[in-house]
Amino acid sequence: MASIFTRIINRELPAYIVAEDDRFIAFLDVMPLVQGHTLVVPKTEVDYIFNLDANMLADLMVFAQRVAKAVEKSISCKRIGVAVIGLEVPHTHVHLVPLNTMNDINFTMPKLKLPTETMQAIADRIKANLQS
Repeated sequence: MASIFTRIINRELPAYIVAEDDRFIAFLDVMPLVQGHTLVVPKTEVDYIFNLDANMLADLMVFAQRVAKAVEKSISCKRIGVAVIGLEVPHTHVHLVPLNTMNDINFTMPKLKLPTETMQAIADRIKANLQS
C-alpha cells in the first residue's frame, strides 16, 4: 500500500507543495510544530533514510538545503532545524523546522492547526523565495 507521501506525490491527496523536481518534493506539514514546518521527501518510497543509496541521500540533503534557505527567508526565525525521525510514515522524510527556541523542534509538543489561508500564504512565500 502506498504511503501517504506517495499519495501526495501522485496527487491523490492535496498538499501545500513548495518545491519539486523529478526526484524530490517538499510540502508543508499539515500538523506543524511551528509555521513553516516543511517536509522534504524523495519520490522513491524508501522507508528508512539510511537505506537510500549514497547519491540519493546526498541529493536529498542538497534539495533540502535549497528548500531550507527559502523557508528561512519566508519565516522569521534564528535558523532552520533538521530532524529525521521516520517512525510516523514509512517513507523517508526530512523535517525542516523554523527555530527560535529549542522547544520549536520538540515533537512531543501539541501541533498547530492553521487555517487554509495561512498555510497557502506560507507556501506561496516559500515558493517565491525559491525563485529569488
